[in-house]
Amino acid sequence: MLELYHHGSSVCAAKVRFALAEKGLAWESHYLDILAGKHFTPQFLKLNPKAMVPVLVHDGRVITESTLICEYAEAVFPQRPLYPRDPYATYQARLWTKAVDEDLHPACSAITYVVSHRHTIIRNGVSSFDAFLRAPSNESLEARKLKWQWIEKGLDAPGAADRIRLYDRYLHKMEGTLAERAWLAGDEFSIADVALTPYVNRLAMLGMTDMWTNGRLHHVEDWFGRVQARDTFKSALIDWIPGDLRNELLANGRKSWPDVQRILEAA
Repeated sequence: MLELYHHGSSVCAAKVRFALAEKGLAWESHYLDILAGKHFTPQFLKLNPKAMVPVLVHDGRVITESTLICEYAEAVFPQRPLYPRDPYATYQARLWTKAVDEDLHPACSAITYVVSHRHTIIRNGVSSFDAFLRAPSNESLEARKLKWQWIEKGLDAPGAADRIRLYDRYLHKMEGTLAERAWLAGDEFSIADVALTPYVNRLAMLGMTDMWTNGRLHHVEDWFGRVQARDTFKSALIDWIPGDLRNELLANGRKSWPDVQRILEAA
């Protein structure tokens, strides 16, 4: 039996849900509201001391880290493979998943905070760094100081503009790749497309589709349209996001878009 501990706002959890759906695997849901700190319960910390979702439990075996979960599922359930059979295509796919883990995920976290989550946190009464420090966390003090700057200063926080430009560079990299082939690692949909989808979708949820629409990156626009048309997309990525969170991301993102656009135009 497969059990998945996850949350709607987690792009890593969305990646795993998408992979499992594409492989046709059923799983039992354990939904943790990470925005309310439910990932710090003693029960969950026994599964993952890092207090991070997603976590997959397979017949009592605990697997953490979203990329490793996808690789585990591929190895144990080889039907409907997501990793290309050709070794070079597999290498290319893993280059994309490595880039997501090392570059795009930290950028996504920063953008989500500076554009939207900061408003939610301040509205919930966290109005000072001391109050922020009192909330449960698995992060170092330095990481918390940086995150507080995201909350306090938004797009004016140190490094915020750099992360937006990094995101944009990856969209352009996708554009160049998709100009040569249908999908990111070849002519077939693969784990590379699964891995990138939640990160492009996060921009869409923030109302920032102009980063690739209106002729700006038409290969990315076509790719994302084909991804959205897959039978698994809505159930894996959209349906798990609470409606109030979805509305908040979109409203805050649209307010921030003019400033994001100026950052992109100045690049």
